[in-house]
Amino acid sequence: MESFWDIYILPWAINIALALAIFFVGRWLARHLVNLAGRMMRRAGVEEMLVNFVSSIVNVLLLLFIIVAALGQLGIDTTSLIALVGAAGLAIGLSLQDSLKNFAAGVLLIVFRPFREGDFVEVAGIAGIVEHIAIFNTVLRTGDNREVIVPNGGIYAGVITNYSKRETRRVDMVFGISYDDDLRKAKEILMDILTSDERVLSEPEPLVAVAALADSSVNFNVRPWVKTADYWAVYWDVTEQVKLRFDEVGITIPYPQMQVHTSSATEE
Repeated sequence: MESFWDIYILPWAINIALALAIFFVGRWLARHLVNLAGRMMRRAGVEEMLVNFVSSIVNVLLLLFIIVAALGQLGIDTTSLIALVGAAGLAIGLSLQDSLKNFAAGVLLIVFRPFREGDFVEVAGIAGIVEHIAIFNTVLRTGDNREVIVPNGGIYAGVITNYSKRETRRVDMVFGISYDDDLRKAKEILMDILTSDERVLSEPEPLVAVAALADSSVNFNVRPWVKTADYWAVYWDVTEQVKLRFDEVGITIPYPQMQVHTSSATEE
């Protein structure tokens, strides 16, 4: 006749031992699998922040699977537990829709890299230097040294303009002269200003062309190519030089004006 030990104690002891073995061995395997996945992602050039985040998610999922397996070895019905976890996950997901949207956008920004830290960008109507890209938001520093935190969902859903992506940029400027001034002389001065500036690239060639015969002026399109880092310095310096050089030779930059002609009728 079987004893109490053989019927209850020994089977429970074996199940507990097996459950503990599943838990500890599984946790050891999970840790090594997470480390292996992290090394593979780093070799593939994935951002460190994304590596850490994905590793944490994988580790949690593996631990959850191990815990369920260990509880199943003890004879506990895990179906209701899985259903409860699923329902809790759904409720949390519905309550955190915006956060999940920002999280998904953050992952895509890190994976596809439309911009990097240090780039000057315009996103969600904000222009500034990218200081930090996080999972849920991106931190920008504006030109007047304000810190702006932009949700990633708004960034990825809109237009992203990266002014630092290319090594060179074209500076687009428009200058007008009076209709009474010498057009060829003005064009010569504008081209001389560009070719005399060492920051202006020779290839592609700078452009000076008559763009429009406007109401009050003859307008020139002035378009030099420069290195991206020199964009604003060249823009400001060329604008100043144009005014100074035009003043030296008497070329005027007209302002909008309207001539009104009146006529009087005499009564007999």
